[in-house]
Amino acid sequence: MASGIQDLETFVRAALTHGSAKADIQKGLLEAGWPAEQVRSALALFADVAFPVPIPKPRPYLSASEAFSYLLLFTTLYLSAYYFGCLLFEFVNLRFPDAASNEYSWRSPMESIRWSASSVVVAFPIFLLLSRNIYRELALNPIKRLSAIRRWLTYLTLFVTAGFLIGDLTTLVYNALGGELTVRFILKVLIVGAIAGTSFGFYLWDLRGEERET
Repeated sequence: MASGIQDLETFVRAALTHGSAKADIQKGLLEAGWPAEQVRSALALFADVAFPVPIPKPRPYLSASEAFSYLLLFTTLYLSAYYFGCLLFEFVNLRFPDAASNEYSWRSPMESIRWSASSVVVAFPIFLLLSRNIYRELALNPIKRLSAIRRWLTYLTLFVTAGFLIGDLTTLVYNALGGELTVRFILKVLIVGAIAGTSFGFYLWDLRGEERET
């Protein structure tokens, strides 16, 4: 596969050197059976600048500081989302207690609230600060949008949140069919759906915007 992509890039470079237009190159490669995404990627490697030979665009590279920033960003996102959900769950439990529940809890409700609130107060501002710095850097240097770790962690987040949304809806339908819907249960389903849906919607919108810009 790597050899094939390298051959594609070499062909595109040679075709541009001989004066072929990108549209003609794309048409020919598509007719030859090359996947459209690979063709677009190969053509995007070269700038649309009038010059005797094709000028390659700068390629993204992964630095240790960039990896640290994105790993910390998504870690604080997950912590913020999880403990914010736990905090809202505890409020629901206090407002609508389950009299039939005799489950042993190693932590009191107020202790859980205090721990969840502390986690959100610490993690969420760090997430906001990192997000502001990263998006400011992306605005100054758009090539960094193609960062491999950024795209992998973004798609991983979409996968995780989509899993939560599917599980949330499945649980809702299951309990509805069993006639076991309660205010307490519905509120918890809405909490999970709102948190997962907000994260999913934002990062999907971000990727779609990035694709439109490309």
